[in-house]
Amino acid sequence: MSHPHNEPPLNPLPPVVIALFLVIVGLEVAFTLGARGLVGGPQAVGWRLGTLERFAFSAEIFAWMRESGRWPVEHVMRFFSYPFVHASFTHALFAGVMLLALGKMVGEAMGSLAVVLIFFVSAAGGAFVFAIATGSSVPLIGAFPAVYGLIGGFTYLLWVRLGQLGEKQIRAFTLIGFLLAIQLIFGLLFGANSEWVADLAGFAIGFALSIVLVPGGLSRLVERLRQRN
Repeated sequence: MSHPHNEPPLNPLPPVVIALFLVIVGLEVAFTLGARGLVGGPQAVGWRLGTLERFAFSAEIFAWMRESGRWPVEHVMRFFSYPFVHASFTHALFAGVMLLALGKMVGEAMGSLAVVLIFFVSAAGGAFVFAIATGSSVPLIGAFPAVYGLIGGFTYLLWVRLGQLGEKQIRAFTLIGFLLAIQLIFGLLFGANSEWVADLAGFAIGFALSIVLVPGGLSRLVERLRQRN
């Protein structure tokens, strides 16, 4: 048996969560240092803009692909690359901190593969709904739709736990309600944008995926479907 004094003070983060965080923050560090002329030379000043042009999700490009029937890899990949580029270091830092917290909880309960699937499927699904619902000309960037997917996973875990304890399961949605209320307030104060559509879609997708990805979830879902039939 391990001695309590030999145990780490904090539970280790799943490696995949650390990897995602390092990519997000690493890019931001490079952009920030480049903008200040500390690395990369004069051309480094345009690193962020160049990366946004190549990897941000564009509803207009998506509409062109649908209309033309052409799906170039460099544009399809935008569904999965946009979570790694942000408008500023602060933008990336907030997303990264939430990724660490939510990724840790979801990873410990469902495993690293579930974190990867929820992160990228929520990001892609959020971008798709964003394009269909808004048709915005403003590019979609940042990890928040993917992070909201992890919030959806955490909400499902809490929803199940509250049900097991016989408590009101609606309480599981307190976090998402609080975050959406903050977005509404900021929208009223500083002008609304359409990114909340991608965030909410990411949350819904993460919640739905968790029904299957949680240990034993698929077998329980099959059993429920059989009972209904």
